[in-house]
Amino acid sequence: MRVLVTGGAGYIGSHAVVELLDGGYEVVVLDNLETGHMKLVDSRAKFYKADLRDRESLRGVFQKEKIDVVMNFAAYIKVGESVTAPNKYYENNTYGILNIIEVMREFNVKNIVFSSTAAVYGDVVADSCVAESFVTQPINPYGMSKFMAERIIMDSSFSYGMNYVIFRYFNVAGAHEKYRIGQMGEGMTSLIPVVLEVAKGEREKVEVFGDTYKTKDGTGVRDFIHVTDLARAHVLAMNKLSKEESGLFNLGNGTGFSVLEILEASKRVIGKEIPFVISEKRPGDPASVVACSWKAEQELGWKPKYTNLDDIIRTAWEWYKNI
Repeated sequence: MRVLVTGGAGYIGSHAVVELLDGGYEVVVLDNLETGHMKLVDSRAKFYKADLRDRESLRGVFQKEKIDVVMNFAAYIKVGESVTAPNKYYENNTYGILNIIEVMREFNVKNIVFSSTAAVYGDVVADSCVAESFVTQPINPYGMSKFMAERIIMDSSFSYGMNYVIFRYFNVAGAHEKYRIGQMGEGMTSLIPVVLEVAKGEREKVEVFGDTYKTKDGTGVRDFIHVTDLARAHVLAMNKLSKEESGLFNLGNGTGFSVLEILEASKRVIGKEIPFVISEKRPGDPASVVACSWKAEQELGWKPKYTNLDDIIRTAWEWYKNI
């Protein structure tokens, strides 16, 4: 089967590409390289520079390649930026999916795997892990742009006979241990990359937003999943699509780690103190968000292999300290 990976020059997309290639799939990568990097694209894959927002450039790739499955990772992902530039996110993350669906219909491609986000759940208030049945109430344009794209895909499945697998990610971290790929780019906002920037001397300190939550140590608790585990789930999704079945799944570790636990684990792994400062809570930040991924385990046979926080941080550090 030939898989078109949009956003395949990005962090998560590049990891999916190598897992697909190692699994025996033919891979075509499409990326406009706005935030992607050619150094992350495996040489075994065929590459096209194109943009989801340009339907003609999409059509050109489908005309040249016999595509069986589309795997979409091409998205803007910064929550804060989405608030100040919402239409940028709707144009790319939502309208881009509409373009993909229309071109897929034109070339009779029936299968899509979509990279969504836990941000569709909005301001989570939960005493237990978050399941797929949890209410969806996005509180920022990033989350809404992804939620709208999910609806487009589901409606297209109902009306046009398409098959889909939608993955809602929690916090993704780490780097591949076999291939020299990992997270890179300007203005990264995720906690672990910020910690690594401090460790490398590129940032003065980590800002911890709040230490009075009702959690184990007062700081926010989040679910961190290794990027390779995430990529493996996308390969397993191919089996479901081959049966002409669809599904929506959370992907997370199932374990919550606090901000202070991340800092302490980073100190162990890197061997140096990570300076930090306690700041005010950010509006809308929930105390704890942890994924229920039982459905992915039951229906896809997926379980995370990287369950130890130190291992997740170690792989990220091994990559980041050398770029």
